[in-house]
Amino acid sequence: MRYRVVQWATGNLGRPAIEGIVSHPELELVGVWVHSAAKIGQDAGALADRPDLETGVQATNDVDALIALAPDCILYSPLVPIEDELLRFLSAGINVVTPLGWFYPRDLETTAIEAACNEGNSTLHGTGIHPGGVTEKWPLMMSSFSRDVTYVSCEEYSDCRTYGSADVLRDIMLFGKTPQEAKDSFMLQLLGSGFGQSVHMLADSLGFTLDGPLRATHDFALATAPIDTPMGIINPGLIAAQRFRWEGLQQGEPVVKAEVNWYMGTDNIETDWFDARKIAQSGECFAMRVEGDPPVYTATHGVHPSRDMDWSEVHRRNPGMVATAMHCVNSIPFVCKATTGIKTYLDLPIVHGKAKVM
Repeated sequence: MRYRVVQWATGNLGRPAIEGIVSHPELELVGVWVHSAAKIGQDAGALADRPDLETGVQATNDVDALIALAPDCILYSPLVPIEDELLRFLSAGINVVTPLGWFYPRDLETTAIEAACNEGNSTLHGTGIHPGGVTEKWPLMMSSFSRDVTYVSCEEYSDCRTYGSADVLRDIMLFGKTPQEAKDSFMLQLLGSGFGQSVHMLADSLGFTLDGPLRATHDFALATAPIDTPMGIINPGLIAAQRFRWEGLQQGEPVVKAEVNWYMGTDNIETDWFDARKIAQSGECFAMRVEGDPPVYTATHGVHPSRDMDWSEVHRRNPGMVATAMHCVNSIPFVCKATTGIKTYLDLPIVHGKAKVM
């Protein structure tokens, strides 16, 4: 038996998710929701930029029709989650996998979601990559090789010239903004709603007792000369690199850290905290460390675009978005087998991919 899946939205994550669902031997794509009227009626394969992949599934914006399909699961990946939609799905008995939060909702208000899960005998699972994947899963796995753990961290290093939406880069991610606009921004709090869950999952699982609220900081570096980017020129004095950091403290000392480093290349950026030479040498990566006996360190490459990839290809199909999508897709069979309620990685078996069907 294959689990019947609806893909919700066909943006940078939804497109590779469609590919992943169609190729997964335990899944069947039965529906696709789209926001744009221009996409209604198009085949899911075409929306995934795979015209060779004729799925026979036509996109719709009819929510009632998709719920009426009674799918086993919805991969829910709109730009912004709407809780009322989640409640409808869950109360209708439809499991939900999403990269938009709820991967460790210890401090969130989840009464309505839990009630909807109980009503529909359904499961909600939040996943992703950073946060929601390498941020917690990898350090926890690495810690199994150590004793007396004293510190864990996960750091992201991403060249955002490869991100496929100029509007998001400018209006949400703050590139090209003034220092004052960055200081006045909500981004630290917005990102913290996810990364805070990561830090608390690590702290709780490893047994750290945190002093209180997390220490959250937002540092930025400015362009020292015009920087040509896919979103346009970033002029001198405007934001060209950023570092977001969330730390859990125990007895005043950091014991858990989640960090994001975003930058527009490594040239012509002031170097107060931004180590351009080190970043240029190591390349884009996720770097994880566990301080214990013995210490364990690792860095992952491959989920960022390789240096020889053409920008137009990266914007069409970014490996990081593919990895995020596949973490969601590969979770679906395990979520469909799970018991009722909000389930985290700590509640599920090890999620894994499947061999290519030859």
